[in-house]
Amino acid sequence: MENIYLLMLVALVALAIADLIVGVSNDAVNFLNSALGTKVLSFKTIMIVASIGIAVGAVFSSGMMEVARKGIFNPGEFMFNEIMIIFMAVMITDILLLDFFNTIGLPTSTTVSIVFELLGASVAMALIKIGLDNGSFSDLGMYINTTKATQIILGILLSVVVAFSIGAIVQWISRLLLSYDISSKANWVGAVFGGVALTAITYFILMKGIKGTTYAKESFEIIGGMTIKDYLESNVFAIVAYSSVFWSLLSYFFITLMKADIYKIIIAVGTFALALAFAGNDLVNFIGVPIAAWQSYEAWIASGLAANEFSMQVLASKVPTPNYLLFAAGIIMVLTLWFSKKAHRVVKTSIDLSAQGETEERFSPNFLSRSLVRAGSNSSDFILKILPDSVNNFIEKQFIVPDLASKKIRKEDRPAFDVVRGSVNLMVASILISIATSYKLPLSTTYVTFMVAMGTSLADKAWGSESAVYRVAGVLNVIAGWFGTAIIAFLAAGTIAYLINISELMIAVLLFVAIIIMIRHYTGGKSNRDNGIDESLVIAESSSLQGVIHESAKNIAKLIKRGNKVFNNTVEGLSKQDLSLLDKNNKQINKLSQEVDDLKDKLFYFIRNLDDSSLGASNFYINLLGYLQDIAQSLEYISKISYKHINNNHSKLRYTQIMDLMELDKEINDLFVEIKISFETRSFHKMNVILKNKKELFSLVDKKIEAQISSTRSSEEKSPKNTTLYISILQETKDLLKAIMNLIEEYHVSHDATVEPAIANKNS
Repeated sequence: MENIYLLMLVALVALAIADLIVGVSNDAVNFLNSALGTKVLSFKTIMIVASIGIAVGAVFSSGMMEVARKGIFNPGEFMFNEIMIIFMAVMITDILLLDFFNTIGLPTSTTVSIVFELLGASVAMALIKIGLDNGSFSDLGMYINTTKATQIILGILLSVVVAFSIGAIVQWISRLLLSYDISSKANWVGAVFGGVALTAITYFILMKGIKGTTYAKESFEIIGGMTIKDYLESNVFAIVAYSSVFWSLLSYFFITLMKADIYKIIIAVGTFALALAFAGNDLVNFIGVPIAAWQSYEAWIASGLAANEFSMQVLASKVPTPNYLLFAAGIIMVLTLWFSKKAHRVVKTSIDLSAQGETEERFSPNFLSRSLVRAGSNSSDFILKILPDSVNNFIEKQFIVPDLASKKIRKEDRPAFDVVRGSVNLMVASILISIATSYKLPLSTTYVTFMVAMGTSLADKAWGSESAVYRVAGVLNVIAGWFGTAIIAFLAAGTIAYLINISELMIAVLLFVAIIIMIRHYTGGKSNRDNGIDESLVIAESSSLQGVIHESAKNIAKLIKRGNKVFNNTVEGLSKQDLSLLDKNNKQINKLSQEVDDLKDKLFYFIRNLDDSSLGASNFYINLLGYLQDIAQSLEYISKISYKHINNNHSKLRYTQIMDLMELDKEINDLFVEIKISFETRSFHKMNVILKNKKELFSLVDKKIEAQISSTRSSEEKSPKNTTLYISILQETKDLLKAIMNLIEEYHVSHDATVEPAIANKNS
């Protein structure tokens, strides 16, 4: 039996490494959001600063491991074999849960997930023990620390409301005082703001990053023989006052003499601080359970007792974690931060929801988001009515947003928000987390940093009438995910603990399932994302007609390639009566249609980006989008009626009809391949050749329609459904070919119009 626990320990170590990877992917949003959103620092600089913060914080985290040993359950009530089941259930659940949220790109709380997993698994084991002892449900209080669980739930509610509100208030005041034109403000204004922000961040480093470590409990003569922890707690106001003066003077020195950007310094220091606190305090969420399991195993081996006879009271005492384990964990976290694509996707969700300019809206509005936006808009209108015009005009002036979508800046290089908001995000998050730490209140750093960012976005008018319902819906989705985390973690961990208790073989089964799911999520998800990035349609950003022609060629090549696949799959699905293929085909064409619609939604930004001398490009681009939409709609109609026919179990198309469709499919495939190559290689001169075959293609479709009409009139065709489907496909294929030919003709004419003047200018 000893071997099974050794194997469990080895599995827990492997799970800890995996958990570090998925955990950092999720929590990277806590400290990367502001730096990446403002783009005042290079990506490499941001990652180096965050990596240093993580490495330092990891070494300081030894004293934070207690929650995994005794924070949720009373260890003395469980035996060694029961504790190991609890720990295995927690780690398996944690990896799957966090990986799920990372895959869909939503930030969740690793603190809440680990707490409720421990709670769920320990409740399950406690109920099993109570059942075996013929006890009552009221005995559950002996095993579980219900007070701690209640504090966590209240902490969730508190952090969501307070962080959002305080973030909004501080950002509104900051913007009112600084406006967006910060470069025109006096040096002392930036110095005072820098002093306040850096003081908040410094205090945060001391309270959250250092106070909770083992080093903070050592005494030093330089501070009167007090421990660092006691000194920090007894000199709060002095530390804040001296820090404010020191940082304000230093900020003034940097701004005046060194011509430094104080906001850039604030964001760099704030990123380091949040990364340090994340590693120093949240590392327990990833390796606390395996380390507790290892220490339990050592104590059990030393006792010489049977696994079901050794009480785990030993976990109630404090045991320091070896520094080499913390250092190793820090290295894994740093490597994950650099190489995890999921980490970047989770951060992107937060940045998109707080972006000042246009962005791709990921979330669909719902009844609640519409109601909240409507209520907020009515409240704003009421306040504007009761305030004097002079006050309203002053406020309006301070909130005039500069055009972030500058023609001189590429879309990927544009900041999501400015340095003032980025600094406020870091400053407010630091203050709130520091206060909660000093009062020993349970608080999730993920919840605080995310909700502060959302609050500052609202105050900064990033959620305008064009985007508010989408952004609010996104925030509501994230919050719902947070509460879902607690419920899912509790139930899943409890279920897994129960299954492992039934049979130890379930450990191998569950580990195998976890590995398979993660591999599928990683390999399949990566492949789909990579393909999606390569094949997705993107808005043209060129400001001239010639640039738009060349840039839009990429979109046409992508659409033709994907459209060809849709048509091929439709014909194949009909010939084989493959419902699953047709269903998958529907999803592909729906996605393509949505991307075309998104391009049309962004038409405003395209037109605004054009040069005054190239306004003709707008007509070309509008016509182009219309043809792309016609192509997508024709393909969508063909795909859907084919799926509906097979799904309703109608009779199979006749052999001659299938052969006719295959012949047509081959002709269209050849056409689409030729078009795709022409647009990919920018061989626009070949379009004349394609247009010459126009009549032959239309004639082919017309002949097949006429043949079907003759077949129907001669009673050869006996299925009304088949006739309707077949003729509908042929008619829509004709419309599809018309749209494609119109598009090519538009390109041919527009390209010639730009080439001839260029040649004439060159010759002159």
